[in-house]
Amino acid sequence: MSIGLNQILALVGKIDDSPGEDTPRERFRRYLRKNVLEAGQLRDYVEECLRSTGDNYSRALQDLVNYIGHFLEFEVTFGRYQGVPGEIGFDGHWESPTGFHIVVEVKTSEAFAIKTATLVGYVDSLISQHKIPNWNKALGLYVLGRPDPEIRQLENAIVAEGRSDQLRIISVDSLLSLAELMSEYDIDHEEVLAVIRPSGPRVDPVVDLMTALVAEPRVTEEKAPPPKKKGLPPEGEATYWLTPVKSVPEQTAEECVSTLVGEERIYAFGERTPGRKHLKPGDWMCFYATGGKGVIAHAQVASYPEKSSHPAVRRSERYPWVFHLKDTRLYLDEPTVIDADLRAQLDAFQDKDLNKHWAWFVQATRKITQHDFRILTHQQA
Repeated sequence: MSIGLNQILALVGKIDDSPGEDTPRERFRRYLRKNVLEAGQLRDYVEECLRSTGDNYSRALQDLVNYIGHFLEFEVTFGRYQGVPGEIGFDGHWESPTGFHIVVEVKTSEAFAIKTATLVGYVDSLISQHKIPNWNKALGLYVLGRPDPEIRQLENAIVAEGRSDQLRIISVDSLLSLAELMSEYDIDHEEVLAVIRPSGPRVDPVVDLMTALVAEPRVTEEKAPPPKKKGLPPEGEATYWLTPVKSVPEQTAEECVSTLVGEERIYAFGERTPGRKHLKPGDWMCFYATGGKGVIAHAQVASYPEKSSHPAVRRSERYPWVFHLKDTRLYLDEPTVIDADLRAQLDAFQDKDLNKHWAWFVQATRKITQHDFRILTHQQA
């Protein structure tokens, strides 16, 4: 059984800026260096931070984000948790082997207004101290733990102030995806740096494209699972599906599931959604809210997908294949979190290293076994 972040923090103590080699923050950082060797472990810890409240979790999140920088092959200088007069208050300073610098500011959410002048000031101060050559070799990066699709204050401020060449925004989920891409695919540090530095303030759409492209071959490989897998239905019987639901500016994942699955009893797929042509009445589907929230609903498929327009479907031009549902059940406040302990119970992770890249499991619609469906939907008994 893996050690949860709450247990680690209980052992290291209250994390703060106290100096010394045996302080809680240094014990925590040593633990990360010695024990967290795979990106999948980082994702588990980050998601636990985002599900929890309190200063210790917020500060642990800051350290975890900086540790992602190590996975991306930056030389990382950890910043302070709280600012003090006379010291630069950056959260992290990442230096690339190419000579490019990224100054990181970690925000758990966008609930409060964020002043871009603060991060710009950190970069200016580092330039003044000759720790960064100039703005041509620097970038300020906001890493958001829980991006709110309805709040665009920070993005709008970056554009309005003409700082698109100086500041970027990325969710911690997308930053983790970059680390996973580097560990699992032929993507190197300079390619990652090129993704973070393009025009436009938000990086997530580029990362979404990359993860979709690399997830597709995995889905293709799994269309015909080997017969030895337990729980697979014979031809003509129910198939079990897991489908991810993402938040978009006009609607969160939870709102989407609540509206479509809970109220309208429908769902919709796109032209290229894996499994669309194989979906049939009698199948069962569970819905995963991305960003580490977990499986939040399940239902039985009641019709074949038909190309039509439904007013409740967001971006219906992208998701025109609508099918009906029955026997729906929502558990938005009690999601099934897909952590390492739960993955150890799933058929999908048999003979796999549970600490390695695992986000492939929730990045695209896929067939799962009946056994896995029951675990993901609180039906273990």
